[in-house]
Parts: sequence; C-alpha cells; structure tokens
Amino acid sequence: MIKVPLTVVGAEKLKAELQRLKSVERPEVIQAIAEARAQGDLSENAEYEAAKEKQGFVEGRIAELEGKLSNAQIIDPKDLAGAAEGRVVFGATIALEDLEGGKQVTYQIVGDDEADLKDGKISVSSPIARALIGKYAGDVAEVVAPGGIREYEVLDVQYL
Repeated sequence: MIKVPLTVVGAEKLKAELQRLKSVERPEVIQAIAEARAQGDLSENAEYEAAKEKQGFVEGRIAELEGKLSNAQIIDPKDLAGAAEGRVVFGATIALEDLEGGKQVTYQIVGDDEADLKDGKISVSSPIARALIGKYAGDVAEVVAPGGIREYEVLDVQYL
C-alpha cells in the first residue's frame, strides 16, 4: 500500500467528517428510506429513489474516507528533522515573496487531500511545493509555472 501524507489537522478533519457521516448522515438516510417505503408503491416513489441515491453517496464517501485514513501517514511537522533547522518540509507554513511582482503570500505544504488554495494550503506534489522543499529562509526557489519560470524568496518558515 502506498502511504499518503496527511498533516495532523487534515487527519482530524477527515476523521470528523467520517464520524459525522456514520453518526448523522447514515441514520438520516435510513430513516428517509423507511419513510419512503411506508408510502407504498416503490416503482414511482421519487422520495425513495432520492433517499437510495443519497445512501449510495454516503456509503461511497464513508468507504473513501476509511480508505484514505487507513493509508494515511500522519505527519506532525514539528517532529520532522528539518523543522529544528528551519528547513521547508512537509507541513511547514512558508511566507514567500514573488521577486517579479513583489507580492507576498503564505502557504502551508499539505497532502493532496488537504490542499485548498483559498485556505493557503498547497499540495506537496504541486510544482511550487516541490521547488520549496529543502529551502531555508532567505533562499530563492525557481518554480516552473505555466506562464514561465517564477522566482520566490522564502521569507519565513514556521511549523504550526
């Protein structure tokens, strides 16, 4: 099995979603199916069909989350060797400056399932994360982007 890296926070979010699906969503769907069945003829029962469809979605998501969590390698960035040295590692939060435009951004390097650019979380497999891994504050990283090569200076590295 291939281990999938997850931060501690990302693993907790997946566990919380799994718990909610099992303890809230699944019983609601079962109740909806029971109520729809009580109405009689199932051949033209839209509520029954909708409930069965939702049940399929919920069960599929539960299986997906259980699979992800069973293959997860939960990593706390504070425990990694590079953290003591101030090096960019998985889970690190990095403040960057785009050397071309001067714009400053902050990203956290996370697993593929946790990545969300709106929250400032980038996938460890993204081009920018790959370019940043191993760098220190003050280093310049060259990122091959669709628009060409971009250079970012690492301003700060934190392990939150």
